[in-house]
Amino acid sequence: MITFIICLVALIIAYFTYGKYLEKVCEIDDSNPVPSKTKFDGVDYMPLPKWKIFLIQLLNIAGLGPIFGALLGAAYGPIAFLWITLGGIFMGAMHDFISGVISLKNDGLSLPEIVGKYLGNETKIFMRIFSVLLMVLVGAVFMSQPAELIASNADIPLLERELFEGCSWEVFIILTVILLYYMLATVLPIDKIIGRFYPIFGCMLLIMAISILSVLIINHDTYVIPELTSFRNQIANPEKFPIVPMLFTTIACGALSGFHATQSPIMARCMTSEKHSRSIFYGAMISESIIALIWCAIGMAFWGGVEGVNNAIAEYGGSAARMINIITETTLGNAISILVVFGIIACAITSGDTAFRCARLIVSDIFGIEQKSLTKRLYISFPLFVAGLFIIFALPFQTIWSYFAWCNQTLAVITLWCITLFLAQKEKPVIIGALPAIIMTYVCSSYIFISPMMFNMNNKPLAYMFGGALTLIVASAAYMKGQRSLQCCTSR
Repeated sequence: MITFIICLVALIIAYFTYGKYLEKVCEIDDSNPVPSKTKFDGVDYMPLPKWKIFLIQLLNIAGLGPIFGALLGAAYGPIAFLWITLGGIFMGAMHDFISGVISLKNDGLSLPEIVGKYLGNETKIFMRIFSVLLMVLVGAVFMSQPAELIASNADIPLLERELFEGCSWEVFIILTVILLYYMLATVLPIDKIIGRFYPIFGCMLLIMAISILSVLIINHDTYVIPELTSFRNQIANPEKFPIVPMLFTTIACGALSGFHATQSPIMARCMTSEKHSRSIFYGAMISESIIALIWCAIGMAFWGGVEGVNNAIAEYGGSAARMINIITETTLGNAISILVVFGIIACAITSGDTAFRCARLIVSDIFGIEQKSLTKRLYISFPLFVAGLFIIFALPFQTIWSYFAWCNQTLAVITLWCITLFLAQKEKPVIIGALPAIIMTYVCSSYIFISPMMFNMNNKPLAYMFGGALTLIVASAAYMKGQRSLQCCTSR
């Protein structure tokens, strides 16, 4: 419990200290104009209250990540607490805050356009393609899983014949309903669905975490949280799943996630003051890290330790949803357990639709298509939904999730290097972005050679050497790009 409490307190203190410091670094000024006023269009650029934007941002960036990822990450042991805390403070929240502020100061531009400004036109072209594909991948992930959760928990008569291999008629019907909802949430003005209902779901996400935290505190003798006594990897198969890089991709949303930087521009277009940046961008990520910390702790405590959670993961085939059902039914009772399942479904769906909305905004920014016209919004959105459905039926969920995990952190790497060059041009402490960028470049580089989904090299030292070499190449390229950018700024 001591390790857990220290990490929890550290996250809270960081909001008031490191978050405040980053405000000064980014020169937050309440008098600066904001996109919701200068580019108001009644669809995407529209002022919303700060409290609403905070809850929407929390819901958008969270999804199932800080719950599912943290629960599965508990298999690595208490070292997961360390990654959630340090990653959340110095990587994830910093990444979300500065990328959000850059968008806010640039008329709410989407991530690929921001990256292009600091990393060059070639990177911008790559990011445009990469970001849209990732958003469709996220939309597919968060379309299929809610459909299966609803079908498995609701009293729906089972139809004997399957529509496609691995997809029953009832799942297909639910998928269709979710898809129709996604279409509405993607094309309607932001205040019609997202602005009205997402703050409610955001509150539910917080209530779920507070309920589990209450269980841990009140029943601390029954549910004992392991202490961090070493950096040993305690997962069942440590040779196949080393801490570096696998822990860093298993727990993403609770510590660092590139997906977040794609969501921040959506909220940047609705903010009414730069002064709200710390609570909306940094605060939402710190809140998500706290949620991840709580679910990681209950994962270890509920099954009597790290070995127990590893056994549970093996028994339930890695299904975090089933594990959550068991935890909540046992600790909170059947009635609240049903609400938790509903909350999980809502979290997934609300991340999926904002992923598609973000993809629409990225495409509109690429081609300069105004979004006041409903017809134009539909023209952009329809192909994205078709691509999402294709992915669902073409690939197994585990494959989709594995590729999403790596792509997600790769996106974070690119964003971190963008932040580093932003800081360099502003003559601010570059280490704020550079150190996290180097660490995560190494994580993603080594993942390529170690992951079972990629090269799956058995020679781990050699794989780490290859990862280090690739990191050196990327860091050198970023340094040279930074030098050229600084020379250009000086010459002006």
